[in-house]
Amino acid sequence: MPATLYLLPTPLADDTAPQVLPPQVVAAVAALPYFLVENARTARRFVKSVAPHRVIEEIRFTVIDKDSTDAEVRAALVPLVKEGLDAGILSEAGCPGIADPGAALVREAHRQGLRVVPLVGPSSLLLALMASGLNGQQFAFHGYLPIEKAPRVAAIKTLEREAQQRQQSQLFIETPYRNGALFADLLAHLQPGTRLCVAADVTGAGEFIKTLPVADWRRLPVPELHKIPTVFVIGT
Repeated sequence: MPATLYLLPTPLADDTAPQVLPPQVVAAVAALPYFLVENARTARRFVKSVAPHRVIEEIRFTVIDKDSTDAEVRAALVPLVKEGLDAGILSEAGCPGIADPGAALVREAHRQGLRVVPLVGPSSLLLALMASGLNGQQFAFHGYLPIEKAPRVAAIKTLEREAQQRQQSQLFIETPYRNGALFADLLAHLQPGTRLCVAADVTGAGEFIKTLPVADWRRLPVPELHKIPTVFVIGT
């Protein structure tokens, strides 16, 4: 039987593991001998917090991040292919493979004939869409919008047209310290009747999720989004 690659969700907010991680994830973290991670330091800390009995020095960690090459991805899976070692992918936050470099590992695992098992856990994108009240039958995720203002404004207008013409919810994110600039551009350039959902610190102590027409957002105080992980959704 081929080795198994487990996709292990991690909490979105600090100190929420008992509330958001099901027993299957905890059991896998407590048992797997090998982890493929975005950041070794935070991954070790997470493993120790979930499975305090484990000796971290006895666990193998390999870093695969957005800058990893195809050769590094293939090499990271050698212990599964050659040694039959089961492994787990750990995202920095949320579900591996969703807006996450773990997708490259999963793609290679399928190519190598490995067994891939996704485990249930928190996804800020799906939780934001669930809570938005916008169309959950038709939606698209666009990752990060352009950094420069003119291309960003053009992207916002394009997504608004997509939402109107396809009746499709449009999800996107921003580097947390640029949330304020993105939110300002959304209010300045979306049409008054377009509905905007802001989902910040999802599952965290300061969770803020609100969906309103842009005209209503313009009349309210600006929410505190600086350095807070946030998902934005626009729809009709």
